[in-house]
Amino acid sequence: MATSDTQSDEMLSSGRTEETGADESERAVKSRVGWRYTLSQVRSDPTALAGLCIIGFMTAVAVFAYIDAKLLDYWFASTYWVNPEVDPVTVEALLPPVGVENALGTGTLEHPLGTDNRGRDILARLFYGTRIAIQVGFIATAFGLFGGVIVGAVAGYYGGWVDDVLMRGVETLYAIPFLILVITFMSVFGRDLVFAMIGVGIGSIPVFARLIRSRVLSVREEDYVEAARAAGVRDRNIIFRHVVPNSFAPVLVQATLQVGVSIIIVAGLSFLGFGVQPPTPSWGQMLAQSRNYMLQSVWFSLWPGLAILITVVGFNLFGDGLRDALDPRLNN
Repeated sequence: MATSDTQSDEMLSSGRTEETGADESERAVKSRVGWRYTLSQVRSDPTALAGLCIIGFMTAVAVFAYIDAKLLDYWFASTYWVNPEVDPVTVEALLPPVGVENALGTGTLEHPLGTDNRGRDILARLFYGTRIAIQVGFIATAFGLFGGVIVGAVAGYYGGWVDDVLMRGVETLYAIPFLILVITFMSVFGRDLVFAMIGVGIGSIPVFARLIRSRVLSVREEDYVEAARAAGVRDRNIIFRHVVPNSFAPVLVQATLQVGVSIIIVAGLSFLGFGVQPPTPSWGQMLAQSRNYMLQSVWFSLWPGLAILITVVGFNLFGDGLRDALDPRLNN
């Protein structure tokens, strides 16, 4: 009897151990999914944090510039920082940054980064150009993300002729060079910032559509999707409540990277005379104005170029960190 009781105790102890191990394994799996785990991974990634700091700073500058332009219009116009229509005749054109002296003059604290060819403060125009860049980057990417997710999710979920029709249209759009597509769109509808954002958004739809379709093709075969179909859930609810959320991680990473691409595209459009029109300052427009003065004042073209570089690098760094946080293969 004693031996039998001992064996029973050992079996019970073994069962408890296995049960405890299963519970710990389940808790470990649960702790490695969800938005809290993703945030903890981002916080522990110096690359993602560096990118997030850059994005936060640029966004704060953009918000400040937007509030200043709307609520302090008198001060905004009276400083002669932006509007060339009210610029006075000045001898402070093409000043170098503070502490630098050249044949054009000596930099002063009044214009820390120097002045442009009309004597306007470059730092102030960079601030207001940040507003345009951040606005364009987020809105154009959101437009492309929304359109691409709908097209790609519907095509991947239904398949068949629906997939063929939608993806052939996407591939046709994808075959047109991005910049040519946007310039053509703006030539038809107008050289305006709104049409620039819409054009860039349309041009980015194929990127998101192809990406989410590839994910939906695998997710639609999962058991929970089959169970929802068997329960009579409408296809629309299955797509947007089950399929899209479980396919969205790579799309979110791509959206972060696409913001930087949108900023570069619109800066290029402004450089070519499309997009943002004078007197509204933008980084691309500043580069276009500086190309005739590069030998006289390298600073005039250096600052907007650095602004574009730093902002795009910030979004790329954050996108790389977010990709690492959302990829389970990298979090073993």
